[in-house]
Amino acid sequence: MDYSQCKSVRVAVGDGIARVTIDNGPINLFDRQMFIEMSQLAAALAQDDAVHVVILHSANPDFFIAHFDVGQILQYAPDRAVSTTELKPFHVMCEHFRTMPKATIAVIEGRVGGGGSELALSCDMRFALRGKAVFNQPEVALGILPGGSGTVRLPRLIGRSRALEVVLGCDDVDAELAERWGWVNRAMSEDTLWPHVNRLAARIASFPRHAVIAAKASVLHADKAVVEDLIAEGILFQGTLGGEGTHAAMERFMSTGGQTHAGESRLGELAGELHRPTR
Repeated sequence: MDYSQCKSVRVAVGDGIARVTIDNGPINLFDRQMFIEMSQLAAALAQDDAVHVVILHSANPDFFIAHFDVGQILQYAPDRAVSTTELKPFHVMCEHFRTMPKATIAVIEGRVGGGGSELALSCDMRFALRGKAVFNQPEVALGILPGGSGTVRLPRLIGRSRALEVVLGCDDVDAELAERWGWVNRAMSEDTLWPHVNRLAARIASFPRHAVIAAKASVLHADKAVVEDLIAEGILFQGTLGGEGTHAAMERFMSTGGQTHAGESRLGELAGELHRPTR
């Protein structure tokens, strides 16, 4: 299968492993082009019999994916109709990574937030670089909610109370804490991260394909009502778009450093400053 048309990601397939390198500008912003390409890529990888394992990682040492483009969200119509029976396109993309009949692994070596975090949460496994990887769901500070699967994935991984601390607090979570909470499988040093991921991916890719497919399908049965919960999340997300102060919060985010390298490097602090009284 030809993956050469992608511009924001690069794909290399060999020995049953697809290595997807995210490379989209200074902060790997999840913009419209990247979303379209990632959606097409997810569907294609799910059907590619040459691929047994998918690894997502970043070409940018500072950012896995910053988050979804807030400028794009500002253009969403608050009164847009939302389906009560079908998933949103972003959810469809994420569900491909959760349900495709092959192992999906996210390797986070820098910052990841918002929709980028939700994509990583949708993968089967996550491995983080200790001392460098940082996780954040900043949406509530912007007047919305993590509407790309965050409110559905996080409670299942780290529990209700910790998920609420993440979602409502909008603060940074480092790799070590993410590991203790179960957000990532392991937080590892620079010397051990990639050797572990490469060895694990090669082992899985070498095993009988039918057994890998059946084993993942069986584990997926433990996830109850995911689609129904994602649809409910999408409806609630849509409802926040017209909320009081939502547009002002997103505009202030953009004007005070959001979606710049400097601002995104202190995302937790920036989110906490959005609603401070100005003097």
